[in-house]
Amino acid sequence: MALSQLRKALAKPEITPHEDYGFFGPGSVTWKVWSYPTSLTIGFQRAVVIEELDPALVAAVDKTQGIYARPRTRYDRTLRYFAMVAFADTRSTSQAADVLVKVHSKAVGTDPVTGKKYDANDPASQLWIQLTGWHSILKAYEMYGPGKLSDAEERQYWAECAVAAELQTCSPDDIPRTRDELRAYYERMKPQLLGSGIAQKAMHHLLDGAVMLPELPKAFAPANWVVTTVLRAATIATMPGWMREMGGIKQSRAVDLAVVPVMRIAFWLANLNTRVKLELLGFLSPMTKPVVAPIFYGVTPENPVVRTPAEARALYGYDKPAEAHLELRARQAAKVFDQGAAPSEEGILESEPILGAIGRGAREHGTALTA
Repeated sequence: MALSQLRKALAKPEITPHEDYGFFGPGSVTWKVWSYPTSLTIGFQRAVVIEELDPALVAAVDKTQGIYARPRTRYDRTLRYFAMVAFADTRSTSQAADVLVKVHSKAVGTDPVTGKKYDANDPASQLWIQLTGWHSILKAYEMYGPGKLSDAEERQYWAECAVAAELQTCSPDDIPRTRDELRAYYERMKPQLLGSGIAQKAMHHLLDGAVMLPELPKAFAPANWVVTTVLRAATIATMPGWMREMGGIKQSRAVDLAVVPVMRIAFWLANLNTRVKLELLGFLSPMTKPVVAPIFYGVTPENPVVRTPAEARALYGYDKPAEAHLELRARQAAKVFDQGAAPSEEGILESEPILGAIGRGAREHGTALTA
């Protein structure tokens, strides 16, 4: 009986095929890297932590308090969006990218630390999010997964990152195409980054693995502590010294070295069984599970084609994100900067069927920032 139950638990679940292969498809380096269990765990956690060094981004995050008031919801929605860009069909991903511009339109204001205006749709801010995200996914894959890509694969990876950038307000022309170009980008960004008090607070909060995990019974508290402690150490180990210094984050070299073999083995084991890998992701992010399930199991989409973002926009009638909803964005900015009023929640309700529910309390208190 126990054996039959185990077989049932590990059997292929019912999976709804995607409409098409999306923007990358089988054979893409994106699918190779992003489908490994390092990506949407350590890679994603690293991304959201180091993002906070951008003063404009962290000002918007701190204004809404979303990462503190509803960390699980925000984690689930943001991870779903990341996964949609990599794996979902072109229609639903184009729709998600379009509605995200509307959601971001309310994230405008003045940074209390620098005194500068911020706008979540600003191309420079979107480029920072794009590059820290894609680099973090790759860094985790290299450290805790199969290892470094070949030179050809790495060139393809960054070319595919440029394709994904067409779904943001930034320009694909600004995406680095080599590791050296990426290093040069970070060097240019360093003077603009700031480890302010609100940035350090956000970074330390997001390094706590508990923001990813659902509430567990008290009996699991010891195991939960072990898991979150190791996840934190593993994420910090991927960060260079200058990022740690800005974030007020300390960890010894010994811990950096010790955590690598532990995580390599853990992720290797998780990757052995597709159902285990899928259920682990579902535990962390229920909204992301149906996005990646067809890819994990190799389910052929209804129409097995790969499309470009330009082709998708022409098919489904969406504008380029940089040119989308300009009237709404101007109206939101006028409310905040000219009238001193709160921006409207337009786009928030529209985003819920696509990215997942936010919750009535969050909407009422205006904490529904971003995915």
